Amino acid sequence: MTTKELKKLENDLWDTANTLRATGGIKSSDYAVPVLGIIFLRFADNKYDLVEADILKEFEKNRGTRAEVSIEKIAVRTCGIYLSESSRYEYLLNLPSSQSMAEAIKNAMEDIEKHQDEQFKDILPKDAYAEIENNSSEILPKLIKTFSDIPKDASGDVFGKIYEYFLGKFALSEGQKGGEFFTPTSVVKFIVETIEPYKGKIFDPACGSGGMFVQSANFLERTKHTRDAIYVCGQENEQSTVKLAKMNLLVNNLSGEIKKANSYEENPYNSKGKFDFVMANPPFNVKGVKESAVKNDERFTEYGLPKNKDKKDDKITDANYLWISLFATSLNDKGRAGFVMPNSASDARNSEGEIRKKIVDSGIVEVMVTIPSNMFYTVTLPATLWFFDKEKVNTPRKDKILFIDARAVYNQIDRAHREWTDEQVQNLASIVRLHRGEKERYLELIARYIESFQENIEGIEKLFDTYHGSHDGLILALKSYQEKSESKRKKEACERLKSSGFLEDLEKLQTLETPSFPSLKEIKSFDTNHHDNSSQISVAKKIGEVVQSYHDRLKTIQERHYFLLDTYKSSEKYLKLKADKTWGELALVKKKLFVELNFNHIQEKLESICYWYQNIEWLQSKFPDAKYVDIVGLCKVALRDEYVDEEDYSLNAGRYVGITLEDKNITEEEFKASLQEKHQKLQVLNEQAHVLEKLIDENMSKVL
Repeated sequence: MTTKELKKLENDLWDTANTLRATGGIKSSDYAVPVLGIIFLRFADNKYDLVEADILKEFEKNRGTRAEVSIEKIAVRTCGIYLSESSRYEYLLNLPSSQSMAEAIKNAMEDIEKHQDEQFKDILPKDAYAEIENNSSEILPKLIKTFSDIPKDASGDVFGKIYEYFLGKFALSEGQKGGEFFTPTSVVKFIVETIEPYKGKIFDPACGSGGMFVQSANFLERTKHTRDAIYVCGQENEQSTVKLAKMNLLVNNLSGEIKKANSYEENPYNSKGKFDFVMANPPFNVKGVKESAVKNDERFTEYGLPKNKDKKDDKITDANYLWISLFATSLNDKGRAGFVMPNSASDARNSEGEIRKKIVDSGIVEVMVTIPSNMFYTVTLPATLWFFDKEKVNTPRKDKILFIDARAVYNQIDRAHREWTDEQVQNLASIVRLHRGEKERYLELIARYIESFQENIEGIEKLFDTYHGSHDGLILALKSYQEKSESKRKKEACERLKSSGFLEDLEKLQTLETPSFPSLKEIKSFDTNHHDNSSQISVAKKIGEVVQSYHDRLKTIQERHYFLLDTYKSSEKYLKLKADKTWGELALVKKKLFVELNFNHIQEKLESICYWYQNIEWLQSKFPDAKYVDIVGLCKVALRDEYVDEEDYSLNAGRYVGITLEDKNITEEEFKASLQEKHQKLQVLNEQAHVLEKLIDENMSKVL
C-alpha cells in the first residue's frame, strides 16, 4: 500500500466513522476507545489469517499423540493471539440484524483476552459498545463495515499508522481530554532519531497511549534492527489510557509492560539508574504535588526539590523539575533521554534554577531544541525538547551544549496546527549527528535524497510530451469543429459568434514547440552508494539546473494552457451548436479533460522532484563541508563560559542562536536602530491611548 493510498484510506475511514459519531450524538471521548477496539479486531483478524494455515497444520501433525498441543496455545505462540469463529471479523460483518452487535463485539473481545498473558487481560473495550448501540442500533454495524475496507493484506505497520492516525484525530477533535494520551508523531520521531534506541530498556513514566514506544519500534525497522532488541516499560495514571497503551503494544507486537501508577508517588520499576533510554511528554506545570510524597525519594532529590523557601504549605512549586529529575535519575551510565518541556522551564529561577545548574554542571545536557508553536493538540504553550546523554561526560563534548531553534521549520497541517515532515525530522536530526561527528550519517541522508530524486525524475519528459499532444490535439479539434459547423450555423448565430471575439482567440491558439531539456545522464548514473561530499555537491548542482529547466518550461506553457482553457469555455458558449453530433465525434470534452489532467500530472511531478531537491539544498547550503557549523537563527554550540557566565545557565535556544534578519542588506546596528525607532513610536501611541482612556472615563462619569 503506497503512502498516498494509505492517506486516502485513513481520511475515508475517519470521515465515515466521525459522521456516524455525529449522527449518534456521541462525544469523541466516549467514542474513541470503542473505535480503536474495532480497528484492533480488524488487525487481529488479518494477523491471524496470515498464519492460520500454519497453525492448523501444526495442530493436525501432533493431533492424538503425546505431543498434542491445543490449537489455542499454538496460535498464541505463533502470532500472539487466538481467534475463535465468533471472534473473526467476517462473523461480525455478517451478523444478522436481529442479533446485538454490541453483545457480539463484547464476546469477541472477551474470547481474545481469555487466551492472553495476564498483562493483556481486561484491556480491550467491551461495555462501551452497549451504550453506542443504545444511541443508535445502526452505528456499530456500519463501523464494522467501514473498517472492513482495510485490505486483507495490510501489514502491522499499516495498522499501526491507522491506529495512530485515529488517536491523533480524536485528540484534535476532543481537545485537552483527547490529547492527554497522544503526542504528535513528528515530535516523537525526532526524539527517537536523536536518542537512537537501538537496543535496551526504554522507560516512559507518562506513556499515554504508548506512541513513544511505537516510534522506537519503527525506528528499529527502518535501521534494519529487530523489535526484539528493545523492552518497553510504561507508567500511566489513567486506567483507560493504560488499556489504550497495552492495545498499542499488542497491535505493534512490542515486548514490554504498561503499569497503572502515579509517577510522583509510585515506583513500580524501581527506576533509578535502570534504563538505557527515557522518552516522555509529561503534563506541564502541575502544581498540586505534595512535598511529603517526594522529599525522601532519590528519584527526585538528587538535584534538589523545586520548593520555594518562603512557602509554608506542603506543595511543590511546579512539577516540571520533578519530571526532569526523574528522567535524569532513571538513566544508567550510558543512558540517553529525550522529553518535552514548556519553554518556561529553560529559564526558570529560584529553586528550579538551582536544580538546572546542578544538572548542567553534571555535563549530561546534550541538546536543547525549541520547537514551533501549535505542534500539540492539547496545549498552545511554546515547548522545548530536552536531551540528556550520560555518556557525554566522557567525551570532548562534556562542556558543550547544542542549541537548535527550529521554530521556523514546520509544515502547516491546517490553520491551527503544524507538524514536521519525515524529511524535516531527518534534517534536524542531521544537525545533531554532525555535532556528534557522524559525518557518514549526514552523507547517507543526502544520498537517500538524491536517490529519491532519481526515482521521481523518471518519466517527467514523457509527461511533457503527453501534455503537448493533448494540448495540440484540443486546438486542432476546436478548429476542425469550427470548420465543420460553419455551414450549419444560422445567420444570427454567425453574427453572435463573430462579435464575441472567439474566432480571433481561436486563431491565436498555437501548437507547442518540441522542448529541449538538459541531459539526465549524469544524475541518473550517480552512484548513491558512494558517499563523497564533493561528488554529492556536484550532482546536486546539476539537479538544481534540471529543476530550473523544467520550471522554466512549465512557466512557458502555463500562459498558453490557461488561454486554451478559457477559449474552450468560450467555445461551449459561442461555437458549440445544440444537438450537433460533431462535437461528440471529435471528443472535445474528453480532449479538454485530458489537457487538464496532463497539466496537473506535470505540476505534481515537479512538486515531487522539487521537494527532494529542496531538502538536499537545505542541508548542503548550511553544511557545505559535511561538518557541523553554527548557523545564525538555527543552531549554535555553546561552550561552558557562554551558558554559565554569560547566560547564567539558561537553556533557552533563542539566547544563543541569534536571529536571521529578513533584509540582509542592513547591518545589526541598523536593525537595532530601526527597532529602537519603532519602540519610541509605540511609547507615543501608548501615551495617547492613556489620554483617551482617561477622557472616556471622565465622559462616562458625567453621563452616568
